[in-house]
Amino acid sequence: MMDVAAGFAAVGKIPYASTFCFLATLKSGEQLRSSIAYPKLNVKICGGYGGLSDSFDGVSHQSVYDLAIMRATPNMTVIVASDDILTRRAVKAIANFKGPVYLRLCRNEVPVLEAENRNFEIGKGILLRDGSDVSILATGILVSKALEAAEDLKREGIHARVIEIHTLKPLDEEIVTKAAKETKGIVTVEEHSIIGGLGSAVAECLAKNNPARMEMVGIKDTFAETGPYDALLEKYILGDHAIARSCKKLLRK
Repeated sequence: MMDVAAGFAAVGKIPYASTFCFLATLKSGEQLRSSIAYPKLNVKICGGYGGLSDSFDGVSHQSVYDLAIMRATPNMTVIVASDDILTRRAVKAIANFKGPVYLRLCRNEVPVLEAENRNFEIGKGILLRDGSDVSILATGILVSKALEAAEDLKREGIHARVIEIHTLKPLDEEIVTKAAKETKGIVTVEEHSIIGGLGSAVAECLAKNNPARMEMVGIKDTFAETGPYDALLEKYILGDHAIARSCKKLLRK
């Protein structure tokens, strides 16, 4: 499929190659690297069942480090959708973008974010909620959990800024650096390993531009189990309470 997509792109078409995240990044990794990324062909790779959302197909299907692979792939743009609104906008935007793109999608139903200013632009984060105490930078379906955590923190007198980072590569370094300067630290939130994903991207940005306190909410260095989706989010400590606890931990430092 990846080689056929490369062939279509080579003659001017805009192919969308869609499969499971783990198949796109692991099973077809060689074709993706050599046939698509290396010649910088205009292929859009849509990885479904991202993160923990392939609940019952077994540990081999849980894709918890695909973003790390794609971030490290030269010429690859990496986008993570958070709901159906952003997915629709991203699918159209990447059609007008020249070059290979990896779009990560979730399998399960997720809340639709009602924020007014969610204009999708590749490489630009979205400020969903302002705050001066701590910044929560979230990607994918955990953006909704970040907003819930911010509401919980507000009841305790803590004002959290929430930023949606849908493009991990290229990262919006301006919005990340601004958040680090204007608040007391950053908490990253992702349905992915803390190694190589959003947390790593933000840490790399801060190391270059504005060192700041950080906490990472994500999957630790482990494979994921099979089970009901909500139970998996709870097991790997990815819910709104975990995000709020990380914010308070950062503020105590």
